[in-house]
Amino acid sequence: MRKLSQNIYKKFIEAESKGGIILILCMVLSILVANTLLGDYLINLLNFEFGFEGFGLDLKYSTLSWINDGLMAVFFLYVGLEIKREIVDGELKSVKQAFLPIIAALGGMLMPATLYFLFNYGAKTEGGWGIPMATDIAFAIGILAVLGNRVPNSLKIFLTALAIVDDLGAIVVIALFYTSDIHFNYLLLALGVFAFQMSLNYFGVRKVVFYIIPGLALWYFIHHSGIHATIAGVLTAIAIPATSEKRKYSPMEKLEHALSKPVGYVIIPLFAFVNTNIRFESAMLDGVFSPLGLGIIAGLFIGKPLGITLASWIAVKLKVAKKPRLASWKQVIGVGMLGGIGFTMSIFVSLLSFSSPLFQLEAKFCILIASLISAGAGYVYLNILSKKSAKNEKVEVLQVSETQLITDNLKVA
Repeated sequence: MRKLSQNIYKKFIEAESKGGIILILCMVLSILVANTLLGDYLINLLNFEFGFEGFGLDLKYSTLSWINDGLMAVFFLYVGLEIKREIVDGELKSVKQAFLPIIAALGGMLMPATLYFLFNYGAKTEGGWGIPMATDIAFAIGILAVLGNRVPNSLKIFLTALAIVDDLGAIVVIALFYTSDIHFNYLLLALGVFAFQMSLNYFGVRKVVFYIIPGLALWYFIHHSGIHATIAGVLTAIAIPATSEKRKYSPMEKLEHALSKPVGYVIIPLFAFVNTNIRFESAMLDGVFSPLGLGIIAGLFIGKPLGITLASWIAVKLKVAKKPRLASWKQVIGVGMLGGIGFTMSIFVSLLSFSSPLFQLEAKFCILIASLISAGAGYVYLNILSKKSAKNEKVEVLQVSETQLITDNLKVA
């Protein structure tokens, strides 16, 4: 099981790193399109409604809603499977293994939220405190992948586990604080479907399709309950069996592997494309220096590395967790910087936080700025550290060689 899980993890890292590159290209393309004559056509396409209505069903939504509420549920299914894999047979398997990324993720969520709240206390944008709490797994891992063996593998695992816990925290925040009015009749139906999925797991049903079909009904009921529909993906992931027979891939691992490329190469880039169609206007620059803009930028660029590093340092000093193997505290700071890449999930939370198109636009612009600064700073910082480390290692090798040469000469004499 452990060996199979490690294989899944390697494929996950590969998909995430390549997906990060595609994500950047889609983001750039979206911004270019938004600032040309094609921008109006894109907006019309995103506002176009299609679907089905009738027989008591309401499934007619805009293209943007189908992507943000529908396809993103698949993304959250994938995230849920990642979290479950790490809990079952990964970095979150034992309390000691899980404690450092969990504590680091909590610090990396609380500090940015606090900074944002301080900037926006009493303002109309006060409710956006959840925006700078998230880390974009694809972007962050993509940066580490570019660095290659210049950073220890333990640091990559630490960042991955941290980002997964971060995603779980974001899911909880969305479920608790970014929902509309709760319709308990639909919520009870959703709970009934989830109970049915869990009973399938209990009775040993291994076919993934028997979980996905009820998952569609679960999505519909949650969507109409007032809780954001993407939570259906996480609940379905919880229900899918994580164990297998005769050391084969479990249903959980099979589905995660099947979803890795569609999610990394299609769903997340498509989400980025439709949600970063930012048309630059002079007024947007004022938003950067508004409480909203300052809260987001300070939260992601300052709050994330500060919260992650400080929480990790306290956990290690209290001896409740261990620092990543072969990694220095300076490198942990670099990982904290990459944690400030909040792109995908931060934009998602900003869309839930504000009904005002202006606030949404300003938030997306500031998330873009903060994420790019965090990515650039994290990459440069870790790259400089790796070069210094390599230089020091060469000096140590030369010193050892010289000492050995002197010793040999003395013996000859």
